[in-house]
Amino acid sequence: MRVATLADAAAFAEAQVRNREHLQPWEPLRSERWFTTAAQEDRLKEQLARFDKREIVPWFLFQGDRVVGAMTLTDIVPGPFRNGHLGYWIDADMLGKGLATAGVQAVAEIADSELLLHRIQASTMTANVASQRVLTKAGFTQIGTAPDYLHIAGAWQASHLYQRILNNRAPGEPA
Repeated sequence: MRVATLADAAAFAEAQVRNREHLQPWEPLRSERWFTTAAQEDRLKEQLARFDKREIVPWFLFQGDRVVGAMTLTDIVPGPFRNGHLGYWIDADMLGKGLATAGVQAVAEIADSELLLHRIQASTMTANVASQRVLTKAGFTQIGTAPDYLHIAGAWQASHLYQRILNNRAPGEPA
């Protein structure tokens, strides 16, 4: 797992094409352009500009040169909240191997020790039992359910909300 670079756009586009059917129930409707290198270059440029401002951290998981997953910490809030939102996906061929749990654990460790966050949160659609297991194994607890939370697969979907408290230090205090 490493922070994404602009040079990863083609590999990420290939992963999106390869996993199109697998991810479809869990993602917003995607245009045909989404599955192109050009679209992923545009997306990565935006994400990396936000990364430079410490608002987001986009990681890719690799097997050789092939992207097999992504972990993204977004909406990083400094100050008294010290929070970020976690999103992730794993390649269909890599499911059931503990990769998602290991990635989520790694993000939590980085969020605690390097980003000095207090908490990270995540959501899963109520039907996404596998993702709920990942979060639970990675130390998250469910804190609620939000109706009509995200527009996924063409409709507003309810999601379970999770959090993981990373530490009880004062805001921004080093580990």
